[in-house]
Amino acid sequence: MKKTLIIVYSISIAALILSFSQLSSAQNRTEARWTNLFNGKDLKGWTQRGGNATYIVENGEIVGTTVKDTPNSFLCTEKDYGDFILELDLKLDNEMNGGVQFRSLSKPDYQNGRVHGYQMEVDPSARAWSGAIYDEGRRDWLYIPNINPEGKKAFKPVGQWNKYRIEAIGNTLRTFINGVPTAHLIDDMTAKGFIALQVHSIYGPMKEGMKIRWKNIKIQTENLKPSPTDNCPVVNLMLNNLSEQEEAQGFKMLFNGKDFTGWRAVHGTEMPQKHWSVIDGTINVSPSDGSETGNDIVTNEQYGAFELVFEFKLTEGANSGVKYFVNEAFDSGGKSGVGLEFQVLDDVKHPDAKMGVVGNRTLASLYDLIPSYKIDKDLKMDGRFIKKIGDWNQGRVIVYPNNIVQHWLNGFKVLEYERKSNIFNALVARSKYKDYNGFGAGDKGNILLQDHGNNVSFKNIKIRELK
Repeated sequence: MKKTLIIVYSISIAALILSFSQLSSAQNRTEARWTNLFNGKDLKGWTQRGGNATYIVENGEIVGTTVKDTPNSFLCTEKDYGDFILELDLKLDNEMNGGVQFRSLSKPDYQNGRVHGYQMEVDPSARAWSGAIYDEGRRDWLYIPNINPEGKKAFKPVGQWNKYRIEAIGNTLRTFINGVPTAHLIDDMTAKGFIALQVHSIYGPMKEGMKIRWKNIKIQTENLKPSPTDNCPVVNLMLNNLSEQEEAQGFKMLFNGKDFTGWRAVHGTEMPQKHWSVIDGTINVSPSDGSETGNDIVTNEQYGAFELVFEFKLTEGANSGVKYFVNEAFDSGGKSGVGLEFQVLDDVKHPDAKMGVVGNRTLASLYDLIPSYKIDKDLKMDGRFIKKIGDWNQGRVIVYPNNIVQHWLNGFKVLEYERKSNIFNALVARSKYKDYNGFGAGDKGNILLQDHGNNVSFKNIKIRELK
C-alpha cells in the first residue's frame, strides 16, 4: 500500500511539475511576442528623415532635441509594420510638441519624400490633444479628442514619463496614454508603413534645445489581442460603416448606404418623388428652384435623448439643415418640417448667414435661436477646422436626458443650451417659431434632412439613444 501511495505521489508531483513547466513556457511565449525596437545602446534599426533635429542615445533613452531653421524631424524604423501593438515610454523635458508616427511613408514621388501618415500626438499645451491622431503631411487632424474629456486628462506634465500605446489592427486605430483610451479611429488610407519618433519644428513658444525622450520601445505583430471595447468615442471615416466599438456603445445606422429604408417624406408615408437620390453610398439632394414645398425627409422613428452623428458636404452657396424633435403636428403651410435645426450653410456665399440675430443662422448654429461661436474654450476654431466647400464636414448633435443639447462641428463643441429652460423659451418667443406652441419641447421627435433647393450631400448618419 505504501509503495502504491509513493508511486501515485511521485506521478502527481511529476504532473504538477509538468503543469508549471507548461504554464511557464506559455508565459514565456507571451513575453516573446514583444520585440524591442530600441536596444538601449545605439540607433541600430533606425534612420532619420525630414529635418535636422538631433537624436542621441543617453542613459538607455533616445533623446531628441529641437534645432532652429529645420522642418519636422523623424527618427524612423527601417522596417515597415502593418498590424501591430506598439508601446513606449516618453517624457518631455520642456513644453514642446512632438508625436509618434505609425503606418507612415516617405516616397520620392510624394512631396520629394516628405514623411506622411498617421501620428499619435504629443501635446502638453492647454488644449490637451495628446493621444489625438493627426495625418502628418496629408489630411491634417483625423481625431480631435475634445469629445473624450477623460482622455484629455491622461497625459502627465512635463518631467514625468508617459506610457504610449498604439493598436493598429486592420482599419481600427486606437491610442492609449497611461492606460486611458485617448482616440479611436476607423480608417483605411494606409495599411502599412514605418514607425517614427518626431521632434517638431520650432514654432510659437518652442525654442532651440528643447528635449523629448523615449525608452522601452517594443512591438507585437502576431496573435494580436486588442483592448476590450470601451466608452471612448469613435471617429469612423469608413463609408456607412459601424465599428465593433460603435455597436457596443449602442449606435445604429440611420442610412444604410443603399436606399431610403427608414425614411419618408415629412407629412407623408413614402419618399418624395424628386430631388432625393442615393449616389455612391451618399444621400444627394439635387438643386431646384429654391422653394420649400414639403420635400424634406424624416426618419420613421422618433428620438428623445440621443447622440446623432452625420457628415455633410456643401456646394457653393448651398443651404440645408438637419432638424431634430420635428413635430409633424405643426402646420408649416406645406413647407419645411418644423423642428430644432443644426444649420448646414455656406456662410460666405448664402445670404441667410447675414440674416437673423448675431449670426444665429450660420453654419452649425441652432437656426434662428443660438449662433455657433465655433470656439472650444482654449482654442478658437479658424478656417483650418471648417472644411472648404466640396469637402466633408462632420456634425454631431447630443441631447442628454437632462435636456442639455450640444452642437459639434469637426471635433469642436460650438454651442450648448438647455431645452425647455426659461432662456430657451425666451429665445423661441423672439424667433420665427414663436407661434408654434411647445416648439422644440417634445419628449420625442423625428430627425429631418432638409431640401432647401440646393445641392448638398449626406453620409455616415448614425444615432444612439441615451439613458
